[in-house]
Amino acid sequence: MPRVKRGKIAHKKRERLLKHTKGFRWGRKSKERAAKEALLHALPRMFRGRKEKKRVFRRLWNVKINAASRANDMSYSRLIPALKSKNILLDRKILADLAEHEPAVFAKIVEFARQ
Repeated sequence: MPRVKRGKIAHKKRERLLKHTKGFRWGRKSKERAAKEALLHALPRMFRGRKEKKRVFRRLWNVKINAASRANDMSYSRLIPALKSKNILLDRKILADLAEHEPAVFAKIVEFARQ
């Protein structure tokens, strides 16, 4: 009976597993058993983390817009409805970026919304 070598598939399986745990801390990136355990916990959290990231960024944008609008004598809660009524279709991400990097442009937007 011919000899069967089985190392190839097992090695590919291990490499695929360890590829997913790249960047993990301690032995969880290099030891197969620890890596498998780490992945069991990490994969469901990846999905949840992608959803949480959107919430976190929206909160950050709101804080930036509020800070910049208060510097222009208007609160966030009055600015957003004023922009909607004037039909200004800038989203919070763009407004926050303008507030941080282009304060003069943001001030003009606030003035236009105030009129």
